[in-house]
Amino acid sequence: MKKSLAVLLVALLLPWCATHAMPDLVVLVRHAEKATAPADDPALSATGQQRAEALAQALEHASITAIITTQFRRTRDTAQPLAVRLHIEPLMVATRRGESAAHVPEVLAAIQKQNGNVLVVGHSNTVAQIAAALGGPALPDLCETTYGLALVLQPQVKDAALLRLRYGAADAASQAGCQ
Repeated sequence: MKKSLAVLLVALLLPWCATHAMPDLVVLVRHAEKATAPADDPALSATGQQRAEALAQALEHASITAIITTQFRRTRDTAQPLAVRLHIEPLMVATRRGESAAHVPEVLAAIQKQNGNVLVVGHSNTVAQIAAALGGPALPDLCETTYGLALVLQPQVKDAALLRLRYGAADAASQAGCQ
């Protein structure tokens, strides 16, 4: 009787635990600098390729176990150098133009399915929102000139601590109202 009760409790709690899991650390970055063409889905510029390499160097020993990108080439290309080094196949969470409010919960759900340390490569209008959804403080969106900022959160704890780190070449000056 006790054994069957224990099996029943595990069966009931296992799906709940799986849906409420969180990785140890989440590193959030915006994609690196993009080329000007094609306008709908540009690759990285030469500067962006250098920044993607700098990100890979910065996170090479960070025990990253999962990488999440969007379908856009600039996010995939930003993650690629690290993914290749770590032999990780990035998980793509599609975003739709003008629907970042719907995209953030989808990324959060993908993060919650991961263990270890996760890299998320997003966009200027999603990185701060994802950080807040993970328990971090409310932050303004990233400036259009901000590419070298990494936000690191420990989502397992209440009021997750947030580290702001810089990598790669210095960004151009920020505008007011964004970071």
